[in-house]
Amino acid sequence: MLAATKLELTITRVLDAPRALVWQAWTDPAQLMQWWGPTHHPAVQMTMDVRPGGVWRNCLRSVETGKDLWHHGTFREVVPMERLVFTFVWEEEGERGIENIVTITFADEGEKTRKKTRMTLHQTPFQSEAERDGHGEGWTSSFGRLNDYLGVKQ
Repeated sequence: MLAATKLELTITRVLDAPRALVWQAWTDPAQLMQWWGPTHHPAVQMTMDVRPGGVWRNCLRSVETGKDLWHHGTFREVVPMERLVFTFVWEEEGERGIENIVTITFADEGEKTRKKTRMTLHQTPFQSEAERDGHGEGWTSSFGRLNDYLGVKQ
């Protein structure tokens, strides 16, 4: 489910995997490399120090042109298995280079015999609806890749 207000983005997905696996997929750079980025711009490099004040940096590469898109941020809050809060900045001039905040929450869902995870992303503020919508498309594609990756891990 995708919801967008003027300058905010919220995406909720129920993933067919236990919360521990989803958490690991978000906090282990080797696993992030398997799913971060939309299908047309997969991650090709990722560094990350998952702790409050720790930094992350990622490079996405266009499958069509080979152009690299770098972005980075700093973790503000890390509550294992429950919540990640980090800044997100494209390493570009202009609107895309303005910092925003991403909050990811994780909650158990489903039967005891088949654990699922409700994952919610909230990102704000955006400078334009076009930038918000671009992030919405990118995250939606990434989360499809994440769901596929988690299906292989189980």
